[in-house]
Amino acid sequence: MSTQIVFLDRLTIRQDIEIRRPSFPHEWVSFDASLPEQVIDRCRDADIIITNKVPLHKAVIELLPRLKMVAVAATGVDRVDVGACRKHGVIVSNIRNYALTTVPEYVISVVLALRRQILQYRQEVLNGRWQAEEGFCFFDKPIHDVRGTQLGIIGYGALGQATAKLAHGLGMQVQYCSPSSRDKDFAEPVELDYLLRTSDVISCHCPLNEQTESLIDGHAFARMKPSVIFVNTARGAIVDEQALAEALVNNKIAGAGIDVLPEEPPAADSPIMRLVGRTNIILTPHVAWASQQAMQLLADQLIDNIEAFMEGSPNNVVRVR
Repeated sequence: MSTQIVFLDRLTIRQDIEIRRPSFPHEWVSFDASLPEQVIDRCRDADIIITNKVPLHKAVIELLPRLKMVAVAATGVDRVDVGACRKHGVIVSNIRNYALTTVPEYVISVVLALRRQILQYRQEVLNGRWQAEEGFCFFDKPIHDVRGTQLGIIGYGALGQATAKLAHGLGMQVQYCSPSSRDKDFAEPVELDYLLRTSDVISCHCPLNEQTESLIDGHAFARMKPSVIFVNTARGAIVDEQALAEALVNNKIAGAGIDVLPEEPPAADSPIMRLVGRTNIILTPHVAWASQQAMQLLADQLIDNIEAFMEGSPNNVVRVR
């Protein structure tokens, strides 16, 4: 009997990205998208499940006796009950180090746009103000360089470190908060409270878990500088969405670049969606990771993980903490 591989949400990877088929004999079953209640029926005979955003809870895993591997087509595994998988002898693998260019470039892009007031000045041009001005330019909205500013990184894994290196190349000073100290060449480890109080830019790169859920709440925003730019490309639930909205509306922070939200897609009346017309927030639909090059690396590593598992030497295995 050949190995059955079920991909639950193929549409989470662009259709023009090539996903090669594994080299061993197998049956490939692919769905564009799957609802949680469809998983058991679709995966009843699956040996390997590929999922990006479709949750695999304990109750589901217990009803899939043939399941041997969950290949997560992403880095975050918060939608998979890794403990239940381990209990039932199911290996979980994830994707690592594929977005080391695209995510840092996103962070720096939104920081530059917000610090230099690009959205604000573009809107003024669209409103016809340039034609109405007597001078050759107008500059009543302050523009700030990033060189010499303090970047604070929350979570200093591969993406946090890559962001630090790119920022350092632009002349930014870097400090970070992480459970372990890693890089002291140009980035300094600090406590979270100090990072919140002293950073000009704060960027989140930590995983979502019990310790980090709602880590950035109203109290955290209250400790930040009013001039700070806050960026989140990690997981939406790390940030209290209502607290973020209030911080923006009440000018407790200067701006935000947000690529992830607790609920995706968000409701039209969610706290942040109500603010999308403001020029001090850049909201994007979870695409910081999604350059063509990064997505192809993800697709290649996804199949590499599956082939390594079938060869008896699984890699990128997610351990239970």
